[in-house]
Amino acid sequence: MNNGYQTGSSNNVNVSAEHDIIMRGRRLVDITGVKQVESFDSEEFLLETVMGFLTIRGQNLQMKNLDVERGIVSIKGKVHELLYLDDQHSDKAKGFFSKLFK
Repeated sequence: MNNGYQTGSSNNVNVSAEHDIIMRGRRLVDITGVKQVESFDSEEFLLETVMGFLTIRGQNLQMKNLDVERGIVSIKGKVHELLYLDDQHSDKAKGFFSKLFK
């Protein structure tokens, strides 16, 4: 299941090279530097950012705002975990993607 929200592409869309996460009380998260929203549901979001893949896990997660041109995503719900999938987690990321595209 790929929802296909791209925030940065070759269509002259300028995604900021900066990447910030602002969390307000574990109920609202604003993320900048998002290149693409790979997938999301009420328990997990997978975002491609300028700093790598970011997984956000929680309960009742919803996309509150998506600014495609500026690469900003806002998520509301109860946040349990923020995790970057870097080289150490590449097998986990591959496993995650293989589950998505079966």
